[in-house]
Amino acid sequence: MTPDLILAYDGVLPDFASRPVWCGRGSTVIGAARIGAQAWIGDEAVIRADGQSITLGDRFWLGHRSTVHIATLTHGTQVGDRVTVGRNSVVHACTVGSDVVIEDDVVILDGAEIGAGAVIEAGSTVFPRTHLPGGHAYAGSPARPSRPIAPEEAAERAERLRERMGDGSAFPAGEPAEVEASVFVARTARLRGRVSLGAGSSVLFCCDLNAEVGPIVVGADTNIQDNTVIRSRADGIVIGRDVTIAHNVRIADCRIGARSLIGIGATIAAGTLIADDVMLAAGATTDPGQILEAGYLWGGRPARILAPLDAEKRAMMIRIVEGYCQHGREYRAAQEALGQEAGGA
Repeated sequence: MTPDLILAYDGVLPDFASRPVWCGRGSTVIGAARIGAQAWIGDEAVIRADGQSITLGDRFWLGHRSTVHIATLTHGTQVGDRVTVGRNSVVHACTVGSDVVIEDDVVILDGAEIGAGAVIEAGSTVFPRTHLPGGHAYAGSPARPSRPIAPEEAAERAERLRERMGDGSAFPAGEPAEVEASVFVARTARLRGRVSLGAGSSVLFCCDLNAEVGPIVVGADTNIQDNTVIRSRADGIVIGRDVTIAHNVRIADCRIGARSLIGIGATIAAGTLIADDVMLAAGATTDPGQILEAGYLWGGRPARILAPLDAEKRAMMIRIVEGYCQHGREYRAAQEALGQEAGGA
């Protein structure tokens, strides 16, 4: 099976070392990605090489709703052979050795290096530029060594993950939403209920926005990145303009102010109020009803103030929004062209 959506980026299509490759429902592969032989890509999984390359070794397994991405200006992603990634994990702009096991709900951040034979335990966050030698299990946020691990145990844990993923299934992707010309909604995203998308906003691949109870309102030029789930069960969700919601974020009924950034793998609990100009670090969580004051970097579980937002971080947040506005225009054009080709076939 091929992915539900294969797109070129800057004229480059993904390269599959062998066919067939198992690709689940709603899966998406984009750009300068090379996928090794005997790969397995789960339901709603995303591999997005838009600006740097991604190389995935032989027998790579990517779990349901997991994401592999790059840092556009600085880092590609290199993954060795026989690497297993669980569900709802993010492998972002890093280097991963062979025979590594990355369990469920893990976030690996830019510039990190994972040695061969390591196990990253469920729920862990590997901080940027961290080097984790092989032969150990790592846990926590930040991920720290918990104990040595033998190759046989690592292989057994990989096999258990693969068996469980092989039994899984996810919802099918929805039909593209009716939106104005400046908005991008990926074909593999799913939008239900009262979802309002502001001008220039983008909803990327395999996102799930469920507004069947309360509304979801997204401000202008806000980007919602791959595999994020936004689900209203009460009053609804309002996200301001110029906001970045990174990969694999989970958001319940809340308010997020303008010009904020919600980091990779973060979880926003019901009733959270996030002010304007807030950065929430990758892997962070909020408590129900928590208030995040403006002008700070917040992180931890639950989130606490780590530092004031300096000029460098504010400039980075602006660059990300501008970059994703450009991505949205490019992806909308590519997706429309793909639809025209299919219609003419």
